[in-house]
Amino acid sequence: MASLQRFDRYVLSQLMVLFGFFALVLVSVYWVNKAVDLFDQLIADGHSAGIFLEFSALSLPAVIALVLPMSAFAAAVYVTNRMSGDSELTVVQSTGYSPWRLVRPFFFFGLIVCLMMGVLTNFLVPRSLEQLQLRQQEISSSVTARLLREGSFLHPSKGVTFYIRDISPDGELRDVFLSDRRQAGSETIYTADTAYLVRDDAGPKLVMLSGMAQTMDLVEQRLSTTNFSDLTYDISGLISGASAKRRKLNFVPTQELLFDSEAVAQETGKPRAEVLEKGHSRFQQPLLALVASLIGFSALIVGGFSRFGVTRQIIMAILLLVVVKLVESGITEPARNDTALWPLVYLPSLVGLAMVLFMLWRAARPFRPRRPKGQEVPA
Repeated sequence: MASLQRFDRYVLSQLMVLFGFFALVLVSVYWVNKAVDLFDQLIADGHSAGIFLEFSALSLPAVIALVLPMSAFAAAVYVTNRMSGDSELTVVQSTGYSPWRLVRPFFFFGLIVCLMMGVLTNFLVPRSLEQLQLRQQEISSSVTARLLREGSFLHPSKGVTFYIRDISPDGELRDVFLSDRRQAGSETIYTADTAYLVRDDAGPKLVMLSGMAQTMDLVEQRLSTTNFSDLTYDISGLISGASAKRRKLNFVPTQELLFDSEAVAQETGKPRAEVLEKGHSRFQQPLLALVASLIGFSALIVGGFSRFGVTRQIIMAILLLVVVKLVESGITEPARNDTALWPLVYLPSLVGLAMVLFMLWRAARPFRPRRPKGQEVPA
């Protein structure tokens, strides 16, 4: 019994090392691609590098949850392929290890990844995405970041152009230009020698001093001008995302999705069937990590030992994983349209497990061609 446990620990340690390596590589690739877009968006709006790092950290749990099943599959395939190439599988099978026994460390490995995925999909990802949305709303409503950029023509909203020549150390805006073309048939241009940004309970305001308002009636082609000593302009509508938004399904805790689905549907404006599908998918995704690791082992062990390697088995394992993902894509729309069809969410994992069981059964009963009757074995 001790030797069996040592074998499990040996294989499990190999799997965890390779899993960590593949997870690190894939997370880095996905994170870099996401970080480039995030960097361009935030830095272009005048935000600091600290905001970029904060947003990157908040988006990282979702990236990790995306790549963990692929990392588990890659680790299982790599370890099985290496053990087959080094004849380790041949040796242990010759001592009486059946495919059902060999799969045990891969099953334990899949359970570990499944638990990690469960923590991510049910706790870390929803909370990080919710915090990310709150920070995005705070950043979007930051007038300083979006409007206080001297020497540049800004377009904070469609039909609005804003310009500041200079900003003094005490916050005074000099030579302000504001063009408002949001109202159909007219355009208003505000110019002021100085201005200040103030905030009250109703939102941010732009207080312009010693300026002029020019309104052009585009229908009658008539221009009217008004000189003012001071004018208050509400700019809260210029800040995209300043208003509170509904919670998205990705942010709602799992217990609310499953046990208070009707209230969540009313709050988010989504169908109740989609709410249930989202809740159950948070358990389905961890199960896929377990299925992926088992497919990676079973597909390679079913072919037995070959001097030509296991290239065909690796291709078959990838194709089987593609089939599982196709099943997942096929059942998503029906499950989101009918509340009674939420059990379909778990169909991809059931299909994957059925494949694994069949391949293990097939590996335990290798095919031996029958010799024709009367044919003698040459000496």
